[in-house]
Amino acid sequence: MASSRMTIMGTRHMISAGHYLAAHAGFEILEAGGNAIDAGVAAGLAIGVLQTDKVNFGGVAPQIIYTARTRKVHCIDGLGVWPKAITPDYFMKYHGGKIPPGVERCVVPAAPDAWITALAHFGTMSFGEVASAAIRFAREGFPMHPMMAEFIEENRAVYQRWPSSGKVFLPKGRVPEVGEVFVQSDLGRTLRYLADEEKKVARRKGRRAGLKAARDAFYKGDIARAVAKFLAKEGGPMRYEDFAEFRVKFEPTVRTRFDGIELHACGPWSQGPVLPMALNILKGYDLKSLGHNSPEYIHVLTEALKLAFADRHHHFGDPRFIRVPIKGLASDHYAQHRRSLISMEKAWPGMPPPGDPEALTQLKHRCVPAPQPEDAPGPGDTSYVCVIDRHGNAFSATPSDGSDKTPIISDVGILCSGRGTQSWSDPAHPSSVAPGKRPRLTPNPALAFKNGRVYMPFGTPGGDVQCQAMLQVFLNINVFGMDVQTAVEAPRFSTYSFPGSFEPHPYYPGRLYLESRIDRAVGNELAGRGHKVYWWDETTWLAGAVCAIVADRKQGVLHGGADPRRPAYVLGW
Repeated sequence: MASSRMTIMGTRHMISAGHYLAAHAGFEILEAGGNAIDAGVAAGLAIGVLQTDKVNFGGVAPQIIYTARTRKVHCIDGLGVWPKAITPDYFMKYHGGKIPPGVERCVVPAAPDAWITALAHFGTMSFGEVASAAIRFAREGFPMHPMMAEFIEENRAVYQRWPSSGKVFLPKGRVPEVGEVFVQSDLGRTLRYLADEEKKVARRKGRRAGLKAARDAFYKGDIARAVAKFLAKEGGPMRYEDFAEFRVKFEPTVRTRFDGIELHACGPWSQGPVLPMALNILKGYDLKSLGHNSPEYIHVLTEALKLAFADRHHHFGDPRFIRVPIKGLASDHYAQHRRSLISMEKAWPGMPPPGDPEALTQLKHRCVPAPQPEDAPGPGDTSYVCVIDRHGNAFSATPSDGSDKTPIISDVGILCSGRGTQSWSDPAHPSSVAPGKRPRLTPNPALAFKNGRVYMPFGTPGGDVQCQAMLQVFLNINVFGMDVQTAVEAPRFSTYSFPGSFEPHPYYPGRLYLESRIDRAVGNELAGRGHKVYWWDETTWLAGAVCAIVADRKQGVLHGGADPRRPAYVLGW
């Protein structure tokens, strides 16, 4: 299988990111002596400018970090919480069970705290140093790229609904043209303000104190007050106190082993465990003998994913509010039970029943919406960045929060995270709304190890497609022996046979999308097994855009791949 780009190789350090200028921003930090965390944060901040249609500085930024000196894995949730004024019945009472677009779905912005926390604990540079490229891209502008221009055009009515958003995304009363320099001056001033506040304190009290000052400037200073004032004026329940009392959380990862590889994923406050749970089910099959993207292979992966998504729907939520039996769900013993529910001849017509990992029985569905008509599933937002440095540190992050769900804050240039769209208004759902509770997050970076050393950080945008694209790329590399660039470019497929993560949580029983590079005969055979087969274009950004780095420790070479489905690129040396 040929790829359109060559795999990038290097021996010193490497970065793969969702936008080519973000990769460059992070690479400059590596070349200047920064470590993987410094470079990853720099790229993440840049992505929040360069892909501000799909990622925002006021959004989310979950991260998995490995520090070679301590040989420890760290996970920062990078996810905000519902404000204190939200009650469990808020949306049932005021909106008939809907979580409407706009400021009422806002949770506290977590990305600023997540980036600064990563720098404070594991980085070596200042916020001002790593934010310099993002500040430049915001204040001086960057060339509008085709995917962003297309997104703005498709969501023109949304931006026109909110004057503050229209000012940014329709700067001359129209959609910016491809190649036109796109400036976000308010966002640039906000980032510059944080860097200036940091500098004032750091020169007297040192780096850590400076980083705290930058954080406080956002969560306890003028920015928090301006955002809270705007949200209150628009009718939102968020208040200044919600900002001032917020902190990101360090969380344990969920782990599994697959053919000698140890995989770390985010916990059940996100959809992260879907990936290791699906891998556990697939351990019972000789996947290589099935053949890459054969009917049997696609069927088995799809059915394993359906089972994992059924457990996601029934069990996953903020562990600080509900009991999630994650140890059992992620066990090989439970995977063996779930594997027994897969038929090679017939697909589950909808979402399979969830399971009880202790009793090894099937459970009844709860909170399942009515199936959707024949419209197409909506795309997810998000981007991704991963880094491995010369010391063996690794960084994996999936920043997100699109601009089409909540308004840009006037004069601040950011949005307030609209991630509340991933909660459920029904109090019976494990990811229901509650004050101080986190929504169940789709962004979920991953990090794999081999022989105790960093082997493969990887991730992707794509909403509910994320774990599915990540699974396929992981298997392309580690079962079928593809080089990393070929692995990310290989044709993909995705099931939607579960309630979606985004309000209104659409459900498409049995629906399976295939990129049309997959042979039509394969689709016909899958349809014969009961899958409702739909066809994407030959290559589509709806199938995710995986970035990955694979470390060949024997040769001492890093191999980087970036998905051409979106403007992702790799740089290494």
